[in-house]
Amino acid sequence: MSAFNKFHPFVEKIATGLLDLNTDVLKVLLTNVAPVSANSVKADLTEISAGNGYTAGGNAATFVSGNQVSGVYKLVLADPTEWVASGGTIGPFRYAVLYDDTVAGDPLIGWWDYGSSITLQIGETFTIDLNAATGVLTLT
Repeated sequence: MSAFNKFHPFVEKIATGLLDLNTDVLKVLLTNVAPVSANSVKADLTEISAGNGYTAGGNAATFVSGNQVSGVYKLVLADPTEWVASGGTIGPFRYAVLYDDTVAGDPLIGWWDYGSSITLQIGETFTIDLNAATGVLTLT
């Protein structure tokens, strides 16, 4: 998986207590338009069209653990349910975006860039592998 890139407004939302990464519903959506680090909410993005196995809003990334050791907080999430193209293609998409679906406006957290656009053909699957060892993100 590519490196995690955080949205800059995410830092303020954590600092002011708006987001609770341990209890809020976090989701991953797909887009083919490059996110900008200054983006703040889901509406700032252009999500791919729903259908053929992709649901608008993406899939949940369920909380596994979040704890602090020696001043470093690590967030571990379960992989979202894989997308399976059925009845047509899914995509194209290049970016997977993590956001908070609990808070009004759906604040953005960060994204991964897969390097080039991907289109799933009928029967193909796409899984986002969130590394449990390193966590989705760390806060220091």
